[in-house]
Amino acid sequence: MSDPSLISAVELEGRLGQDDLRVVDASWFLPAEGRSGRAEFEDMRIPGAVFFDIDAVSDPASGLPHMLPSPEAFAEAAGALGLAREARIVVYDSFGVRSSARAWWTLKVMGYPRVQVLDGGLPGWKAAGFPVDTAAPAPPRPAAVEARVSAERVRDLAAVRRALSDGSAQVVDARSAPRFRGEAPEPRPGLRSGHMPGSRNLPFDRLLTPEGRMKPAPALGEAFVEAGVDPARPVITTCGSGVTASVLALALEVLGHPAAVYDGSWAEWGGPEGGDVVTGDA
Repeated sequence: MSDPSLISAVELEGRLGQDDLRVVDASWFLPAEGRSGRAEFEDMRIPGAVFFDIDAVSDPASGLPHMLPSPEAFAEAAGALGLAREARIVVYDSFGVRSSARAWWTLKVMGYPRVQVLDGGLPGWKAAGFPVDTAAPAPPRPAAVEARVSAERVRDLAAVRRALSDGSAQVVDARSAPRFRGEAPEPRPGLRSGHMPGSRNLPFDRLLTPEGRMKPAPALGEAFVEAGVDPARPVITTCGSGVTASVLALALEVLGHPAAVYDGSWAEWGGPEGGDVVTGDA
């Protein structure tokens, strides 16, 4: 049996068609990657899936990318997708495990009790020989959703500054090592290069197998320890814009240690109104 936060392709295939199941495609790519999650969803998807656009289901008033929307705005968007709170929700993406973790985290922040990530995503589903739907997607069946939020899973700029100052939580950065050290430019213009003083670096792909699946729990634990992180102590995860930070949060959930995500991440901290920036190793 899989971890409660993850579900295998075999397990999901066996549950397709159940009344309480909702399958969600949350594929997303940086502009530089030249791919569109929505376009790929329209071309090919797991049967019955709906599309969760992390850029659209966000705070339109924020100048930062895909920041969490208000609980009321989220409830409206989730209701339009048919994501009732009592449903069992499985999220996947076309990378393996990446933006699906962001959608998983968003749903958990918004108080959804039964959310899982498809381990290996759409590539794993196809590799297992299971069918995909290439017809025009059917419109979702709307559901009534009550606004709710679980604030313990999200942190803002002030909370991260406080944690770095008083050591109340470990801050772990999911960006690549060259970006963390300030050796590679940020993909978003106008951001400084480097990292938060006192933060640790654990690139999210070190938690995944070459096939895009989450590594076994012992290997996840070892990766955090090697990065200088104690998974049993409070952790705030961060990255470029809160997407791959959610992969770290998902891994910690697998280990039984729920973490908080810094929603603004480097898009906020690396900007002119963010915090201090240093370069080099942690």
